Amino acid sequence: MSTRLAAYVEQRGPADSIRVGRLPVPELGPDDVLVAVSAVSVNPVDTYVRSGRYDTPIPLPFIVGRDLVGTVAGTGDAVRGLAVGDPVWANSLGHAGRQGAATELAVVARDRLYRLPPGVDPEVAVAVAHPAVTAYLGWFLRARIRPGWTVFVGGGAGNVGIAAIEMAVRAGVRVIASARDTHADRCRAAGAAAVVDYRSPDLADRIAAHAPEGVDVYWDTSGTNDTDVAAAVLRPGGRMLVTAARAPVTVALAPLYTHDIAIDGFVISRAAAGELAQAADLINAMLAAGELTTRITDRLPLEQAAQAHRRIESGEVDGRLLLTI
Repeated sequence: MSTRLAAYVEQRGPADSIRVGRLPVPELGPDDVLVAVSAVSVNPVDTYVRSGRYDTPIPLPFIVGRDLVGTVAGTGDAVRGLAVGDPVWANSLGHAGRQGAATELAVVARDRLYRLPPGVDPEVAVAVAHPAVTAYLGWFLRARIRPGWTVFVGGGAGNVGIAAIEMAVRAGVRVIASARDTHADRCRAAGAAAVVDYRSPDLADRIAAHAPEGVDVYWDTSGTNDTDVAAAVLRPGGRMLVTAARAPVTVALAPLYTHDIAIDGFVISRAAAGELAQAADLINAMLAAGELTTRITDRLPLEQAAQAHRRIESGEVDGRLLLTI
């Protein structure tokens, strides 16, 4: 049986439990594709799965990681539309019983694998995949944004924040973002019409100054989720998206229900394969047009997967961290 180099754990645990060694390459099912991986992005959710903070079925030994980019190395008998050597990417491995991405050779179900458009930098594609899919799910499946709307994106200079701004702007939506003053230019470069400092004690007033009639959607991608601010700036009938939570929050319900405001929480992990494929179509179009950007903070070899997880958990990574193979 052939083997592959992989970063894996034998049971859930801390970052130091990650080992790098050789594991068997499983046989391909009829709808599977074997991918020669060139790079993997490291996401906070990868650390949640590895540690057990996010409870999801995983096979043991478990290869860590969700997102990969590489080339087709082999296909199952029923796979159509892909050939050996084709550049591809995926972003939903490593949870729900699927093995992960941090390996030389990954087995990916055909319906979770997408062709990389010609001329697109593979590292940019894998770095932007997770944030951009999250942005797609939030805007188009949950909030159902429309041209002419105004939305608020908290944490606008972060990974999901930048993708959310760029995707909303492409959809004809006006974006008000929050970020610290030193990061405001990132939001403006992504297309935000206005940027306010999230540390301002009068944050709601500052947002309202740019949207006197209220915003249609309030999405704090940083996970602060200040419902008082949301209630103050959302128009009646507006929607608050929740995709992260830094700490418990106390919610005053009256300002929300009396203004018909909905709170809609979701996680990318529960998205169906068909929904992820829809996201991939838009992401590929935006990548090909140069409309999705990202900041790759560092690249580490696969052998330093444990160090990469420690860095993500420390909160020190301002941008995207890749493992290269």
